[in-house]
Amino acid sequence: MNVGILGGTFDPVHLGHLSIASSAMDQAALEKVLFIPAGQPRLKRSEPSASVDHRQEMVRLATLDIPNYQVCDIEAHRPGPTYSVDTLVELSDKLGPSADLFFILGLDVLGQLDRWKEPERVLELCQLLVLNRPGEQDFDWTGFYGRIPEAKDRVQVVIAPLVDVSATDLRNRASAGEPLEGQVPDAVAEYIRQQGLYLTAGEGRTAN
Repeated sequence: MNVGILGGTFDPVHLGHLSIASSAMDQAALEKVLFIPAGQPRLKRSEPSASVDHRQEMVRLATLDIPNYQVCDIEAHRPGPTYSVDTLVELSDKLGPSADLFFILGLDVLGQLDRWKEPERVLELCQLLVLNRPGEQDFDWTGFYGRIPEAKDRVQVVIAPLVDVSATDLRNRASAGEPLEGQVPDAVAEYIRQQGLYLTAGEGRTAN
């Protein structure tokens, strides 16, 4: 069974995330995609605006009617910074040897792979599905493989459409009371309104 892993803060989840999952599923013959909201991402400069419980619920609403998309809370309440290798070890143990794991990430994140905890172990546990979007800058593959030779034969490029949606812009729009429909699933837009998320800088940090 080919299982895709799409991690992120999902602050909030939007149509771009769903498009990424769809492209990865189609091109890598995935049987399902696990959406994994991060609790405390190690390489993020700031904490998410909404609490992890709010972000998990938004992902649940966004994927509710898509049978092959599932929310996974494996990182949500893990103490301390989130490390992908720990998640992969846990998922590998949980799903068993019949599951082949495919970690979905962007070219910008791939370029930081040597900063991850135990990148060689990560490459043992999964294959990397790397998103290539129209208009992105050329990636230095020669330099990348020079730094991490173990990545050879463990990377597959996925052609993904460019969806012009920014989580930062969505938070700003929500703060100003502007509509979010057309950029997030309707159920997520309604949840953000109902919960009053992103109305102020500190809003949404404490879950209801």
